[in-house]
Amino acid sequence: MNLSPVVIAIPMYFILMAVEMITLRFQKHPGYRLNDAITNINCGVISQVTGIFIKVLSIGIYVLIYENLAFYHIPNNVWTFFLLFFLYDFCYYWAHRMSHEINLFWGGHVVHHSSEEYNLSVALRQSSTQTIWTFFFYFPLALLGFDPVMLVLASGINLLYQFWIHTEAIDRMGFLEKFMNTPSHHRVHHGRNPKYIDKNHAGTFIVFDKWFGTFQEEEEKPTYGITTPINSWNPVWVNLAHYANMKDELKMIPKWSDRVKYLFYKPGWLPDSLGGYRAPQEVEDDYQKFDTVVPASMNWYIFAQYFLILLLTGFFLFQVDSFTWLPKILVSTIIIWTTVSFSGIFEKRIWYLPQEVLRIISFSGLVFFLIQSLLPLPILIGILAVYCLGSFFWLW
Repeated sequence: MNLSPVVIAIPMYFILMAVEMITLRFQKHPGYRLNDAITNINCGVISQVTGIFIKVLSIGIYVLIYENLAFYHIPNNVWTFFLLFFLYDFCYYWAHRMSHEINLFWGGHVVHHSSEEYNLSVALRQSSTQTIWTFFFYFPLALLGFDPVMLVLASGINLLYQFWIHTEAIDRMGFLEKFMNTPSHHRVHHGRNPKYIDKNHAGTFIVFDKWFGTFQEEEEKPTYGITTPINSWNPVWVNLAHYANMKDELKMIPKWSDRVKYLFYKPGWLPDSLGGYRAPQEVEDDYQKFDTVVPASMNWYIFAQYFLILLLTGFFLFQVDSFTWLPKILVSTIIIWTTVSFSGIFEKRIWYLPQEVLRIISFSGLVFFLIQSLLPLPILIGILAVYCLGSFFWLW
């Protein structure tokens, strides 16, 4: 069983989101849009699924450094864990800050900032590629001799802490604002207003921003999102859009030295011959959030199908260690396919209907493959037949 704190906390995420929705309703705050919230969760789902493969690399290298190059193997106890947690957050600050200040690294982090809302579902909007650009920031902890198991635990708790600060339902928090990251501090971080951009990179402790000059108090209400909105509900495209834009802009740059600078300078940088650095602009007065409207029946269809795919995802993440590589690949494929399919429905793409029919059949086949030994075949086939026919009728 997968004992990652992030995976174990999955049921709590949805309970807290429900509590937040109720709280925001009492506060007469719109808070959530179905298409945005599902896209946020879809990005998190894809991140967790692809992370199964990527983390083999990142954790594996950390273990190699710990076992072969560590200066000392620090014993595991409460006090050393507290020290590790603080040092982990210090490393996180720099990994996070560089993810904003280096264009290539921003491609792995922009996903988290691309929602134009700010609620607990945004906390789940995680990138599938960020680990590639940030995992080496934690190698000093391996050299110091902190146990890899303790590192994974500290990482999970740090990420869990950051979940609850993605909300507008909580205002200021008194003396905690002085040294802890809070909803107010993190709302600043998600603002696209020029004064808020690249501020408050803290994970748990805001003191690092205050020490290193990146702290900004929340003043006017932030406008959330990124300076060039993605305008899509497709979580795969959300993960790839910045890299696609980088590819197009690299073609415009003639000199190889400038291409290297483009990769490692701040997002928005171009050589002087192409206009130079493009500084963030004030939010337009007529700015409107990206939105699409589908019939209510289709929203309910997506909600019902989404509940089923979340059950599959939860089962997969909890039991992933017992899966061989073929089931891992098959389940990962159907989960990612489903997230893209739902975006096609939200965006009313012409291809959504035929591929959604094919997805339903494939999903049923995968469920049959996974649980055929758990139920009598006539019952299992009957359940899947009802599911397929009901889904087809609903779509029709």
